[in-house]
Amino acid sequence: MSDQAVQLLTNLLGIYSPSGKEEAISDFIVEEMTKLGFKVRKDCIGNVIGEIGDGEPTILLCGHMDTVVGHIPLRVEKGKIYARGAVDAKGPLAAMITAAAAVVQEVDFHAKIVVASVVEEEATSRGVKHLMKDGISADYAIFGEPSGVGNITIGYKGNLHIKVTCKTETGHSSTPWLYENALEKGFEIWLQIKDSLTPVEKQQSPFYAVTACLTKVIGGRANSVIPFESEIHIDLRVPPPLTANEVFNNAKKIIEQYDADNPKVKVNVSIEDSNEPFEVDKSSPLVKALSSSIRKVRGKPAVLLRKTGTGDMNILGRAMNAPIVTYGPGDSHLDHTKDEHIVISEYLDGIQVYKETLLKLTELHKNKKNRSTH
Repeated sequence: MSDQAVQLLTNLLGIYSPSGKEEAISDFIVEEMTKLGFKVRKDCIGNVIGEIGDGEPTILLCGHMDTVVGHIPLRVEKGKIYARGAVDAKGPLAAMITAAAAVVQEVDFHAKIVVASVVEEEATSRGVKHLMKDGISADYAIFGEPSGVGNITIGYKGNLHIKVTCKTETGHSSTPWLYENALEKGFEIWLQIKDSLTPVEKQQSPFYAVTACLTKVIGGRANSVIPFESEIHIDLRVPPPLTANEVFNNAKKIIEQYDADNPKVKVNVSIEDSNEPFEVDKSSPLVKALSSSIRKVRGKPAVLLRKTGTGDMNILGRAMNAPIVTYGPGDSHLDHTKDEHIVISEYLDGIQVYKETLLKLTELHKNKKNRSTH
């Protein structure tokens, strides 16, 4: 299995597939999964969905076939494979496909596995959003991203991207005392929002802190003109149990108060994008099955991670209303870097962990079902 598994990964990595240009790789995935015994379909936006096995439960393994832009020539060196997408996230995707095809060969395995390879995860999450619109459902789901072969990501913060605009009267830049400066006003609002938050150092961990980052400032027309329009973009991260709306309302109160206190400035705020935080119950059969599989394959306990970023797990987890975690071989610190690579032995261990998890999860699910019927 290991030679075939490495071959599948190198073939996937040999096809450059930045977001929006996934056609060649999706055709290849259809072909490979069909050969491996999956019943495969491609949806109207290019997601590839393969089903294998039957029975209960239904387990969704979801990965993405696209990468960020920036080609890295494929090379294998000292037990590592270098290429764009090696860890983010063709390594986990190839591992999931291989594990699903292998586990259904086990005599006592009876469950349905759906492997979804989605498009545009790195750009718009269009692939995952379309899966949900299509009504994909499962009892459990694993999202294939590089958590590290011994780690399970059980939580992601939500995000809230707001745009604040300020408008003022204008005049010549040689008379700044006569007019309000829209750029300065925007910055004052930013400082008030930032200062309203409890510093990360004073929180139990960065995961549970609301954080804000000023990501873009636009304004000013000419050196001789006082800026009369400004636009600032702020990225706020939302920890559970808060909602994006609660965090927005806090920021909105500050902005409305500023607007009331500064009659010469017209202030407006809008939400550009938002996703709710998501954290899975640590005692769910999914976390238990994955944890025991990591211990079996790696010989040490699994580490549970809560990430300060936001992923497709946020979108999928809330829509499916089922236990979902993110797991996959690879070091996420190499995501999007020019040194992106995966250690072959870790990739192969990742396949074993996925396979063991599918076996164990099916067993736990059946035990749980039997208990509830007695």
